Amino acid sequence: MISVATWNINSVRLRIDQVVRMLSEQTVDVLCLQEIKCQEHQFPAQALADLGYVHQAVHGQKGYHGVATVSRLPLRELGRHDWQDNGEARHVGVELTGAGKGLIIENVYIPAGGDVPDRDANAKFGQKLDFLERMTCWADGLDRPTLIVGDFNVAPLDCDVYDHKALIKVVSHTPIEVEALTRFGDAHGWVDIGRQFIPAPERNYSWWSYRSWWRQRDQGRRLDHMWASPDLARQARSHRLVEETRHWDAPSDHVPLVTEFDL
Repeated sequence: MISVATWNINSVRLRIDQVVRMLSEQTVDVLCLQEIKCQEHQFPAQALADLGYVHQAVHGQKGYHGVATVSRLPLRELGRHDWQDNGEARHVGVELTGAGKGLIIENVYIPAGGDVPDRDANAKFGQKLDFLERMTCWADGLDRPTLIVGDFNVAPLDCDVYDHKALIKVVSHTPIEVEALTRFGDAHGWVDIGRQFIPAPERNYSWWSYRSWWRQRDQGRRLDHMWASPDLARQARSHRLVEETRHWDAPSDHVPLVTEFDL
């Protein structure tokens, strides 16, 4: 059994103690982090290596964005796609080379898209849609079982947000974003692992805003995802959210997702 986790950590240097704690409490072989907010030479590699995560693929940049995949299992880096088309560090792909040999894990941080869901009025929203379109073209050419994980910044289903009617015009849940993500899903026949194990309309939130009374009102959204090629999805055995991390002191606004595969 091989376990893969994804977590938007919202600054890995600020929260490395929480990463260490999570990895000490959970069974995780491969951890994909987004929004590490540091350059590669600043990444806390040694702290993770001390836990056994000696195999690392880090794609960072100064102060913003950035992704990293760390593993107890041998891996090789496959590539870094610039789907944003502006040099931002938002993707790294790896392939396991030891246990789980051949498993491809794509770690992605899709742009948030700003506050206004209008391409003409908000360039960031247009960049998000273009990012999804480029991802879709890439997915259309895949010919190997693949797992793509990360912060997609889209809650696609009505039940993926705490109030569909209130959020349908809010970036992350607008019809145009949902349609774009659906096209990406159709391009490879991806299976949404989260909804495979926690079927709609069951609650399945992974993000709560710092600006809302999330503890009392549970105003969450499902922005983080793990999607697999059909053959790989059939080998998934469990999936869970590590929601307790959101209750830790000064937490990330996202929680980790963990899926186990019988490879």
